[in-house]
This record gives sequence, structure tokens and C-alpha cells, in this order.
Amino acid sequence: MNNYCYRFIGRAAVVLVACGIASQGSAETIAFIGTGNVSATLGPKFSQMGHDVIYGSRTPLRSDVQQLVAETSNGAFATTPSESVVDADIVVVAVPGGLLTQVVNGLGDLSGKIIVDPTNPLYPDPDDGFANNLFPISNAEMVQNMLPDSFVVKAFNTLGVETMDDPDSAGGPVTIPIAGNDEDAKETVAELIEGLGMQAYDVGPVRYAYVLEGMLALWANGRQMGRPFDYHLQLH
Repeated sequence: MNNYCYRFIGRAAVVLVACGIASQGSAETIAFIGTGNVSATLGPKFSQMGHDVIYGSRTPLRSDVQQLVAETSNGAFATTPSESVVDADIVVVAVPGGLLTQVVNGLGDLSGKIIVDPTNPLYPDPDDGFANNLFPISNAEMVQNMLPDSFVVKAFNTLGVETMDDPDSAGGPVTIPIAGNDEDAKETVAELIEGLGMQAYDVGPVRYAYVLEGMLALWANGRQMGRPFDYHLQLH
């Protein structure tokens, strides 16, 4: 696999080398809401990159949650969702897509924080495969409307946890498109993506996040039809 990562933020493309060990900015405190597959994959990896990880769970003392904490370095711990976000710079709301707004409503004050939305409000149709039941508005845009003083970034929703865990398993470069209104917030999320060994591609403001949710519908349908793929955007 080519070990070069390409960041495309706005109109400027920047080439980074050794993306698996890409240099990061200052360490961030990252709260993961939910302890499912996405959190269990990204949490330990972000901690290995030097970030402080907090898991927000309704049952933080449950054995599998504590096992995840044990597998996460750099002093990670678990607490309740509302407590996990208090000191967080970044909040990854890794919950089922249909519960996103309800969960966000219960987190308390998120002003000034980067909110990463990896969710997809999809439903399976027995005749047509997966579809987005919120089109043309996205989960990310709804959350941004709810939280005008926070910085919502749609990211990590167009691929599976297997690829997040091992980008080489895709057989080539992997692109994670991102959308959001704040350039600095997207830059921060892009650095996280590149630190995992993948490419970040900025598609524009959060109003375009519904397109990224549609990309996941295509991804899921490809797997359902036995023709799996991962996204890679060839930059020029």
C-alpha cells in the first residue's frame, strides 16, 4: 500500500508521508459516546496517537466496557455520557443513527466542542437495499442546527470498522470524506484520519453531509450484493 496520505482541505492539497505515524498537533481529549464497534476500534487507536480518551456509557462499570478501557492506553477511563463530555475537546457520538439527536440532547453543554458524527440514518428495504430515510437533510446537519455553538464534522461514516482497524485490508488507499462548516474543526478531524493511515477529503459545509450518508447506502448495498468496495478519491 502506498504510504502517502493526501489531505484535501478547501482548494489546497497537502501531501503527508508515513501516514500511519503522521505527526499530530497538540493532544486532544476525545470523548466517545457509546462503546460499540466504532468506539472500540477508534478509541484505542486515538489513544495510541497520544490523545486522552474517555468512554461515555450508560453502564460504565459493565465488564465489556471495562475491558475496552483496559485495551485503551494513555489513562483512558469510562464514565456516564454527560460526564464524559465535560472536559472533552472532541466528542464522537458513535450511536445508532436513529438515536443521534436524542443522545445529543442528553449530553449537556457542548459549546465550543468539535462534534464528530459517524452515524447513518439508513433503513433496509427488502426490494431496493439500504436507503437514507432523512434525505435531503442529514444527521450531521440536524445536530449542527441543534448546536449552533458547536462544530459538527461528518466523518467515519462511509466505511466499516474492519477498514478503520486495518486500512491495508482494503487493498489500496482509503478516502474518508468529511463535511462541516468550520475549517479548523475539519482540519483537526483530518489529522485524526491521517494518523490512522487514511486520506481525508473535505467535501464542503455540513449541508452536504447527506451525500456522505448516501455513500454509505451504496457501500452497504455493494456488500449485500457480494460486490464489496471501499472509497478512494484520486486527487489531481
